[in-house]
Amino acid sequence: MQVSIACTEHNLKSRNGDDRHNKQNSSGPNVVNSARARFRTVAIIARSLGTFIPQHHISLKESTAKQTGMKYRNLGKSGLRVSCLGLGTWVTFGGQISDEVAEQLMTIAYEHGVNLFDTAEVYAAGKAEIILGHIIRKKNWRRSSLVITTKLYWGGKAETERGLSRKHIIEGLKASLQRMQLEYVDVVFANRPDNNTPMEEIVRAMSYVINQGMAMYWGTSRWSAMEIMEAYSVARQFNMIPPVCEQAEYHLFQREKVEVQLPELYHKIGVGAMTWSPLACGIISGKYENGIPESTRASLKCYQWLKDKILSEEGRKQRTKLRDLMPIAERLGCTLPQLAVAWCLRNEGVSSVLLGASNPEQLVENLGAIQVLPKMTSHIVSEVDNILGNKPYSKKDYRS
Repeated sequence: MQVSIACTEHNLKSRNGDDRHNKQNSSGPNVVNSARARFRTVAIIARSLGTFIPQHHISLKESTAKQTGMKYRNLGKSGLRVSCLGLGTWVTFGGQISDEVAEQLMTIAYEHGVNLFDTAEVYAAGKAEIILGHIIRKKNWRRSSLVITTKLYWGGKAETERGLSRKHIIEGLKASLQRMQLEYVDVVFANRPDNNTPMEEIVRAMSYVINQGMAMYWGTSRWSAMEIMEAYSVARQFNMIPPVCEQAEYHLFQREKVEVQLPELYHKIGVGAMTWSPLACGIISGKYENGIPESTRASLKCYQWLKDKILSEEGRKQRTKLRDLMPIAERLGCTLPQLAVAWCLRNEGVSSVLLGASNPEQLVENLGAIQVLPKMTSHIVSEVDNILGNKPYSKKDYRS
């Protein structure tokens, strides 16, 4: 800072000397006094700035990461930094678990560096949003330290209370914010495509809620690559706001979309991936190895499809592959669920993996995947691919 002050003084003096040389009779003492005044002002500003510049500044992101080991990534090509592991509320909040357990889960996640919490208007008919908002207020967490996301499509029984019409996007998001008692969400997702609503109407409505301060960004969930590209094109055509992220299912047995389609969208238009169900609705956890235990997701009446899948021939083959993966997990010193979550995280195109948990022990175990991530070498990934036998091929692979 002293050097800059000295340079400023030297420049002012040189300039004053030139002025005196060029305007011998018109300069007078006023010019010199003015130059000295300017220098004093610059010096005062420089000194005041110096007192506010931290010498050993550590950002909140870095300090949190050092304390918890959590990794943070940009959501797509936006500037929003999200924890690479997030906590989802599907099935659990307002349904499978009590409010007390929900609070325990959110507390554990937050203390482990998780800043991303995902919900939807349809989860437990809105109750999941109520519980999520209640916990945030009770814990008195700074809103600016959190990334809260919700999804819109199924809002109610009336014809106008579902879909992605301008009416439902605006009214649905207002209702979600009211349930959570929040002023805004960080990302609002279209929970599925809506063939009954023109794409321009959807993009305009999403741009509107962002411009009104009800959301910071918007994204898609379970949209095709073509639909996402159409939304982006419409946004660019009419100078509106394009989506930044797609929520997609991604695990050892579901790979095509996240590994082939979304990377192309990321590089072309900056849309990132937020993935869900890393344990394939619990199949990869091993809990269904010997049937369908009570109190598990597959035992719930509305999840008959999951039970059928587990008991099918495809389910039997998947369990065989999981047994073959166990030696790899043992070699890495982790559990099979930790290996599966770390496997999802090893994909750098994935901004964040949403975890679901029904008890604290399960959540702590899955959060431990962060420690396994550095062990996911290309050799380990290749071993996993050989066992799974389902690696999708992109255009790039075909060219090579």
